Amino acid sequence: MSYLDTTYDVYKEAALTPDVGLCCTTNPIWELPGLKIPKIMQEMNYGCGSTVHARDLSNNPKMLYVGVGGGMELLQFAYFNREKGGVIGIDMVDEMLEASRKNFVEAEAANPWFKSDFVTLKKGDALNLPVEDNTVEVAAQNCLFNIFKAEDLKKAIEEMYRVLKPHGKLVMSDPTCEQPMNDELRNDSRLRALCLSGSLPIAEYVKALTDAGFGTIEIRARKPYRILDPKNYPTEELIYIESIEVAAIKDPMPEDGPCIFTGKAAIYYGDEPFFDDKLGHILLKNQPLAICDKTAAALQSLGRDDIYFSESTFHYDGGGCC
Repeated sequence: MSYLDTTYDVYKEAALTPDVGLCCTTNPIWELPGLKIPKIMQEMNYGCGSTVHARDLSNNPKMLYVGVGGGMELLQFAYFNREKGGVIGIDMVDEMLEASRKNFVEAEAANPWFKSDFVTLKKGDALNLPVEDNTVEVAAQNCLFNIFKAEDLKKAIEEMYRVLKPHGKLVMSDPTCEQPMNDELRNDSRLRALCLSGSLPIAEYVKALTDAGFGTIEIRARKPYRILDPKNYPTEELIYIESIEVAAIKDPMPEDGPCIFTGKAAIYYGDEPFFDDKLGHILLKNQPLAICDKTAAALQSLGRDDIYFSESTFHYDGGGCC
């Protein structure tokens, strides 16, 4: 049985018997005016963060969510869209799709503005999405892609890139790990399905996105997630796993490489009102400017003594240099 078969079985079981501890989101449940999330959706929130960001969802974008869980984030997306078929949810597990349909009935009863037909549920595979090219403005997945091994991860990201319109956003939350894991952990299909042993270092995760063609990457959050300890897992050392929230934007790839925002900023404090590097970056005096890692390296190479550079915070919320 392949690791994907194991994953199917884990989430079939989680659909039939909700497992609150299967994944543990590090975000509080959204509280928005007029939005009430049924308890069953919260119990089936099998994610490790949030993919719902208001600034991504203006002007009623067409949205795609892969790996529906109990439907909570689909409901949250629909809150911002409120159009028939405005949100597409895709899952391979029939039982999870059926559970989401039932949960939407509860959501309708609790939310006068919500109609189940705001969300179109489809059976489908992240490696072969049943969605046409260049038709989606926001695509999302939460704690799914970390399960995939390298070749399948490559295919899943390429599929998201394919269905997105130019300048569309792929918004994701996944566990990451900077420590090496042994082969026993990496090859444990159940631990992969539980969103643990497939965790990649952030640099590898980002490279997989840029290799697919995404020209802009935003790391929006980085938070504690899990511990693999020697008492309970086949490891001789304590392994610390984090979750990150990332947006990959289908911008054209710049000639000098992708713009990757990891939360760095530059502050000019020289004698002039501003500093202009003549490459499109203007730093106003004593006003921090969020910069991508590429711009940070270029500015640092100038060797100036009147620009301060912060370290990566792994939190970026827009307003940057590019």
